[in-house]
Amino acid sequence: MHFIEWYPRGYGVGFKIKKKILETKSEFQKLELYETEGFGKLLVLDGTVQLVEIGEESYHEPLVHPVMLAHPEPKKVLVIGGGDGGTIREVLKHKSVEKAVMVEIDGVVVDISMNHLGIDGGLLKRLLEGKEPRGELIIGDGVAYMKNSKEKFDVIIVDSTDPVGAAKLLFSEEFYRNAYNALGERGIYITQAGSVYLFTDELLDAYKNMRKVFDKVYYFSFPVIGYASPWSFLVGIKGDMDFKKVDLERAKELDLKYYDPERHETLFQMPKYVRELLEGSCC
Repeated sequence: MHFIEWYPRGYGVGFKIKKKILETKSEFQKLELYETEGFGKLLVLDGTVQLVEIGEESYHEPLVHPVMLAHPEPKKVLVIGGGDGGTIREVLKHKSVEKAVMVEIDGVVVDISMNHLGIDGGLLKRLLEGKEPRGELIIGDGVAYMKNSKEKFDVIIVDSTDPVGAAKLLFSEEFYRNAYNALGERGIYITQAGSVYLFTDELLDAYKNMRKVFDKVYYFSFPVIGYASPWSFLVGIKGDMDFKKVDLERAKELDLKYYDPERHETLFQMPKYVRELLEGSCC
């Protein structure tokens, strides 16, 4: 038995499966959980791989730590999506964080992750019970929350599905303007932006939209287990901040497996033709 996620142009990423653990539908999407032969549990939403248990840090670490370490003192963090708990788990590794708010639209994702996946190490349960003093979990629309929030955040992390279909809203100019407004005077925003090779057009569109809004925009890539690597990420800066530099002293407090702060500059390697497309794009 196997599971294959098909990307554009007939490219697939597949896993050998021992068994299907569950399949269900929420108000928003179809959810499947499998036990793989070599990577632990596999979470699938609407036919797309969200994570594999063994190696999920290859996604969550580059999504969280580069921006957290680039900000001089990230105290308030907003996570949109991330129902499996991996992103907010990484955020709370930073001692400077006083408050981290996670807004996930699909409570079923949280329930399955909490009861069957467990990469959060019990964090999701503590958040739901109000027993995590630095964290808050809201089951609701993250887009609306960010737009209407009176609170200002130092870091906003969008852990969403791929930049296609319904999720395209999360890569729109309007969404980025709302994110910019929700940041403090100095703030940093990050989103995953899909496969470098197979979602190149979507990456370019998102980059163009971000450049219309943020003071500076950076792009980088990282090899993510379970995805059609390399995987792209986009970073928006509000105010005076240099994403090319990270705090290596604070990095020593973190227990990381994939992202290496001492080799931060390697993030910015991008295939030549993609870099030329990005740098040649205009707002």
